[in-house]
Amino acid sequence: MPRTRSLTITLPDDMADLVRAKVASGEFGNEVDVVAEGLRTLVEKDLETERWLRDDVAPVYDAYKADPAVARSLDDAFADLDAFMAKTEGLAR
Repeated sequence: MPRTRSLTITLPDDMADLVRAKVASGEFGNEVDVVAEGLRTLVEKDLETERWLRDDVAPVYDAYKADPAVARSLDDAFADLDAFMAKTEGLAR
């Protein structure tokens, strides 16, 4: 079992109400479980952001730094975005 440490925290009223509501609904056994789940979710989000930066953003940046000619104009990028949005909106209807 992982080691534990006791902390005392103060939350804004709306967050404290949310914690209590999660426990009252039976979704969580106690306030500690609610906060722990929130922290686990934050860690997962941070890891996903780090993965995105490492795997998706950094290679594009590195390619640009190696050869700036690979960059597209802002007008081209917006034209592609507009086309994508139009296609996506057509699928949503």
